[in-house]
Amino acid sequence: MTSIDQAVINEAAERLRTAAEGRVPCAPVRDLLGTEDMEAAYRVQQLLTAWRLNAGSVVTGRKIGLTSSAVQAQLGVDQPDFGVLFGDMDVSGGDVPMGRLLQPKAEAEIAFVLSDDLDGPDLGPADVRAAVAHAAPALEIVDSRVADWDISLTDTVADNASSGLYVLGDARLRLDEFEPRATTMRMYVNDVRVSEGNGAACLGDPLNALLWLARTAHALGEPLRAGQVVLSGALGPMALVAAGDRVHAEISGLGTVSATFTDKDSA
Repeated sequence: MTSIDQAVINEAAERLRTAAEGRVPCAPVRDLLGTEDMEAAYRVQQLLTAWRLNAGSVVTGRKIGLTSSAVQAQLGVDQPDFGVLFGDMDVSGGDVPMGRLLQPKAEAEIAFVLSDDLDGPDLGPADVRAAVAHAAPALEIVDSRVADWDISLTDTVADNASSGLYVLGDARLRLDEFEPRATTMRMYVNDVRVSEGNGAACLGDPLNALLWLARTAHALGEPLRAGQVVLSGALGPMALVAAGDRVHAEISGLGTVSATFTDKDSA
């Protein structure tokens, strides 16, 4: 159990909220939380979530981060994390507004939409597979409120797993039509290939990532619910993006997803 008191949790959360609202990246919060206290980091994330809900946001799912060894190597961490998705993060079907982002990067992944709750102490692979209504190709636009992406694991966890926005492609396939582990991915920025990978790069199988999240969420008393979207984690390295860029990803067997980054405050 964390020994960090609530006043310190509040200070870390306020630092990140000020960065987000003022659009000026802040110093890391590991000076307050340390680099290994995951419970404290998730307490900060939960406080930021509560503030956002109180302001009228709606939770629509979760994102799993740091599932790819390539992304772990980029950030110098060695385990997954998760964050909360809110309704206003979904910018599918339109431009991605750079005005809502600080220092974005794009990564291609598989989104799962749930048909059933995933709640219980003994969840297994069959439970997870049965609870998926369909998969969709996705771009996650990760972002960090911490200046220069100078993050440890506690920094990114506290900062809602460095979440930003996301885009879903048009395809919707059931798991009897598409096998996540067998897919390959190629992602392009302005028609230049910047990332490639495969389903096995995501904890060995994107469904393994979903199972990890389902068990973790249950243990925290916030289980996954029917209708929620789960971004299962990057299939390859993330790439920097800027206003004017067009990102396009091909996920074999599932489909494509594209987004154009515009110099706007809102979509």
